[in-house]
Amino acid sequence: MTAKTKRAIFILIFSEFLVCLGISLVIPVMPFIKNELHLTATDMGIMTSLFALAQFIASPIIGRVSDKIGRKPVLVVGLFLYMLSEILFALTNQLFMFNISRIVGGFSAAMVVPTAMAMAADITTKRQRAKVIGWLSAAFSGGLILGPGIGGILAKIDYKAPFWIAGLMGLLSTIALATLLPKEDELGHNDGGPARAELEPPTKMMQILTKPVIILFVMILVSSFGLQGFESIYSIYVNEVFKFSLDNIALVLTLNGVISLVLQVVLFDRLVIWLKETKVIRYCFFLSFAGTIWIILAHSKWEVIVATLIVFSAFDLLRPAITTMLTKISSKNQGLINGLNMSLTSVGNIIGPIMSGTLLDMNYHYPYIVVTVFLVISFLMTYQIKIANSVAIDTD
Repeated sequence: MTAKTKRAIFILIFSEFLVCLGISLVIPVMPFIKNELHLTATDMGIMTSLFALAQFIASPIIGRVSDKIGRKPVLVVGLFLYMLSEILFALTNQLFMFNISRIVGGFSAAMVVPTAMAMAADITTKRQRAKVIGWLSAAFSGGLILGPGIGGILAKIDYKAPFWIAGLMGLLSTIALATLLPKEDELGHNDGGPARAELEPPTKMMQILTKPVIILFVMILVSSFGLQGFESIYSIYVNEVFKFSLDNIALVLTLNGVISLVLQVVLFDRLVIWLKETKVIRYCFFLSFAGTIWIILAHSKWEVIVATLIVFSAFDLLRPAITTMLTKISSKNQGLINGLNMSLTSVGNIIGPIMSGTLLDMNYHYPYIVVTVFLVISFLMTYQIKIANSVAIDTD
């Protein structure tokens, strides 16, 4: 890996971390905004879902555009929109403008996250790719994990302070990426090809959606749906059923953050080399299913904590494993594939919390029972991609 490639990867990792940090900065500030402006819980829920909705709509379109015009211009515009969304959120006190800000933020995430993944696939070999995708996934998770904590600390100064700081970081990052990120033609390509494959005609788009790709896309939807369905009600569930205090919940989430970063940065590449992507995905679906069942049947806090860490760790490895396999199945149209990847993740992020909240009102265990059903189906589906996946990779 050349020095320019390493520099490009570092910039991509930081950009993805920054955008994901912005996604989660708003979480601890929500109560301040709600009380300050006398908003309802429904208002806050709509504000949150608009981000995922914008991301869902824009991701495949932007992915296709990045295949055509290149990754760097899309990344620069995406970081600029990130800065704009954060500053807009800091400036306004109107619900309408808050919603506009989150929509712009959704477009920003749609431009930065899948494009960074696509560019990483463009400039790495297949052997390097699992490690780099693991780093990017760690940046993704790290931003989401650290965002609420940083937002909470800065909000003690002023509840708008997190967004002013994020906006400033967005401006500096936009300038840094525009000036320091090497051009794609200077970086070469995975295994020696051109930096960016020519865009295939729209009539050939269905050729991309082969059986293994479709199965992996379904798994992406299920994993994001399962994670959000699991995570969105977790604090309510463990508080009501197992009497977890805020300190207990904070301990679990902190431990998960540390374990997640270690798994994705240090161990993910080794796991892929040892087991290959298909087995990593299969075992992760099984562990997430087993952990969820354990939580439902648990009788003590320590059981819940251990089971929770198993579930979160499995989900944290699922996304990079599926993404790595997707990049290996098709070396062309990485932007489109990663855009569809992000769109399906957004669908899960929209549907999962809504479903879990509704089922929770009926019975505390219903959300996790439904999640386990989807996880079992996905586990069984992994046996359908083994042969097709090996053929697809060999012919790349």
